[in-house]
Amino acid sequence: MNKLENISNSEIMAVIDEYIHKERDRRILRRRLCDGVCFEPLAEEFGLSVTQIKSVVYKGQDKIFKHLR
Repeated sequence: MNKLENISNSEIMAVIDEYIHKERDRRILRRRLCDGVCFEPLAEEFGLSVTQIKSVVYKGQDKIFKHLR
């Protein structure tokens, strides 16, 4: 079950804004979690490697999921 399926985008964005401190990371998480953009296009958009994008997303998800429960 997707942890985000019963949570609105506005709730997700509010938690991202409150608990993710780097602007770049907030933008990446919004694009991934709210807009559903895949890792490869995010890497191109932000000028990072897919590995770097995945690191930002996974670390950010861990942090925000703690506050969405």
